[in-house]
Amino acid sequence: MPRGKTTGKVPGKPARQLLFSEALRQQKHPSTADSPPPSHDTMSEDAQGVLMDRILQAISAIGRKLEGMDNAMTALTAETRSMRLEIAGFQSQISKLDHRVAAVESEVALQTDRDQELLYLRSKLTDLEDRSRRNKVSFLGFPKGIEGTDILSYLRDALPKLADTTFDPPLEFQRAHRVGLKRQNGKDRPRPIIACFL
Repeated sequence: MPRGKTTGKVPGKPARQLLFSEALRQQKHPSTADSPPPSHDTMSEDAQGVLMDRILQAISAIGRKLEGMDNAMTALTAETRSMRLEIAGFQSQISKLDHRVAAVESEVALQTDRDQELLYLRSKLTDLEDRSRRNKVSFLGFPKGIEGTDILSYLRDALPKLADTTFDPPLEFQRAHRVGLKRQNGKDRPRPIIACFL
């Protein structure tokens, strides 16, 4: 080749070094027009980076949700504890009311017994008052044992004869008995007879 022509080679440098220097220069100053399209491996790494970003965002969102759930669980635990305390208070009040109801029931039962006893005493008092208002007659001088076993029949027959009269209607007795304790000594005077007329 003639000396006057330029071949683009620098004197003193081999051709391999020139090619390497040119490649470095193109990497440092890439040209938009002459830049080669990205390789398949470079696109795969970009896609992996985007995927990793999405995964990290999803994990972050899940973490925020878990944190919210944790806060909700804390609030729910506090509310449950408060409800347990309220239930314990209600149980204590119910227990107190149960004791009071038991005391009232026992008092009512006692009052019922008292009412029954009062009714019995009233009936007995009424009976005694009625007996005190009845006409009772005392008969003295009847010998001991003359009435036999039926004192009412004896008085019903003996009194008209002693009075020498007849009673119309005939005499009716509610009860009749001798007064006092039965005496063992026959010489003592006989006990009087008390007769209650109807």
